[in-house]
Amino acid sequence: MTAKTAATRVQQLRSEIEAHNRRYYDEAAPTISDREYDELYRELADLEKQFPELVTPDSPTQRVGGSPLKEFAQIAHRLPMLSLDNTYSEEEVAEFYRRLEKLLPNQQIAVVVEPKVDGVAVSLLYERGELRYAATRGDGSVGDDITQNVRTIRALPLRLRGTPPELLEVRGEVYMLKRGFAKLNAERAEAGLPQFANPRNATAGSLKQLDPSITATRPLGVIFYGTGIVEGVDLQKHSELFALLKRLGLPATERWWSASSVDEILHAIHELDTMRRDLAYETDGAVVKVDSFAQREQLGFTSKSPRWAIAYKYAAERVETKLHDIVIQVGRTGTLTPVAALEPVFVSGSTVSRATLHNEEEIERKDIRIGDTVIVEKAGEVIPAVVGVRADLRSGNEKRFRMPKKCPACGTEVVKDEGQVAVRCINAQCPAQVRRRIEHFASRGAMDIEGFGEALVTQLVERQLVRDVADIYALTADKLGELERTGEKSVANLLIAIERSKSRPLWRLIFGLGILHVGVTASRALAANFRDLDALMNASIDELQKIPDVGEVVGRSIRQFFDEPANRQVIERLRAAGLQLQSDDYGKRDAASGAIVGTSWVITGTLSEPRDAIAELITARGGKVTGSVSKKTNYVLAGNDAGSKLEKAKQLGVRVISEDEFRAML
Repeated sequence: MTAKTAATRVQQLRSEIEAHNRRYYDEAAPTISDREYDELYRELADLEKQFPELVTPDSPTQRVGGSPLKEFAQIAHRLPMLSLDNTYSEEEVAEFYRRLEKLLPNQQIAVVVEPKVDGVAVSLLYERGELRYAATRGDGSVGDDITQNVRTIRALPLRLRGTPPELLEVRGEVYMLKRGFAKLNAERAEAGLPQFANPRNATAGSLKQLDPSITATRPLGVIFYGTGIVEGVDLQKHSELFALLKRLGLPATERWWSASSVDEILHAIHELDTMRRDLAYETDGAVVKVDSFAQREQLGFTSKSPRWAIAYKYAAERVETKLHDIVIQVGRTGTLTPVAALEPVFVSGSTVSRATLHNEEEIERKDIRIGDTVIVEKAGEVIPAVVGVRADLRSGNEKRFRMPKKCPACGTEVVKDEGQVAVRCINAQCPAQVRRRIEHFASRGAMDIEGFGEALVTQLVERQLVRDVADIYALTADKLGELERTGEKSVANLLIAIERSKSRPLWRLIFGLGILHVGVTASRALAANFRDLDALMNASIDELQKIPDVGEVVGRSIRQFFDEPANRQVIERLRAAGLQLQSDDYGKRDAASGAIVGTSWVITGTLSEPRDAIAELITARGGKVTGSVSKKTNYVLAGNDAGSKLEKAKQLGVRVISEDEFRAML
């Protein structure tokens, strides 16, 4: 093939691939199979390799990501990215519109109603049609530079079509396709990797990758619904923006409504609710915005939000289904947890066949019986839970549930300590407990050994390759190669992850050991008060219970754990394997200073970073993070979709702060 012929074919392939990208990511209506797409992509890559002079920065092949980022630089938004006031009440939506009428008397006020995409807010700047940068919302004024990661999103044009404005700052959401999320989690489960909780968290984690090539493997899309600075085009109304975005090749909100009264607004909200499940991305509400930019200017802003917009959030969807059985799950500390086995039912975007029931007392309180028609919802549209029973539909054949007298996994008699809700199996060698302990030890919050998911651990325990956590460090390529679905590359990655875990800080090891009653907060406190694991192992109950976040019950549990010879043997094997037993945090709390030192925090809702990362920021500055709100709590850091902890904070008068306020304290 000549260079001229190759150049023609390259342009043709790029055009085809970009069109298929739009159909797949933007329109959710692909016209070719994944295999056919891959063949087009491979042909383009081969031609560019043969004729390197044809490679351009905006080619689809250049979206695989650049060099790993050392850190995220900061970008100042040309105009602030403010968050919206939100409500779950239709009456408050009506009050919002009536307030507009009072502020703009004798004016016709048209609003636009559009889906509230459940993704990660971003701002992109195009200069003369070329993408210059992409940034997260951050604190509204300054965000992280995620340009390299955003460039990997295939539906996003790196160069705008047609005649673009001189300057265009567009705002929108990066999201993960519903079916792409399901496929990604299935692949991770098959590989033994931990699954993502929901598409939004998976998206946030993808955009925060330091290696853009990882972001490039994630099924991300982007949708735009607003602007910051615009130069070179005159827009009078928000509704005019959608056509401009489409003309420029930018993915835009595909369905929106115009309304000029409370009734029309509510009708649009209801109509959106009936069709939003069919969208390619997750939505959790509707956004109502004044259409006229001139009227928006008249209305202005509060310190945090525009007066011309509000977000209405849909209540969690509830469905009814049959409860076929209540099965028992055995946890890492031997706790027996009842789980509802349901007639599969579709709720909040996925099919659910299991749901949490918490404990025997909760089942009795709700009077849940096997055979009942039960009401199920997803807490935060993520975790399925049985929230009620249709007692009026009972036939009389329903059966009351009783906790078993013996562990279903090993047959050992179970015990229930006086004053405790939990029923426990006390056989430390119970195979269910062994599996859970190893999963816990390897989990992200503990030793963070990527790849040690449920499927892999089950195989390791069943084949008796791993009997306790120390056995993890005796695994070899030959042993791992015996397992199903472990190729040469996955084995190599597992061994690398195991080796990396040896340098984790001491508090993670303490937490990973799975000592009864010792959570993250207590683990951090112990690492801050003992110079190494030996000092902790030899501490008396009196010494332990003097430590904040430990106390008498936890102190006794720690002492009992280290008095057990089998546990000490495991620790000696961990020492021999080269794990970090020295504390990097010893004495740091005493040396800490600033606004956070000595304060107690509870973190709730969805934030821009994982909660454990934010907890690290707090504890590094002398604060502590707990799991429940009490009168001793100084601050509740509340993100989006904060639930019962936020309500309790309000009841107790505990100060609630936003992530922006938290960042300012840092």
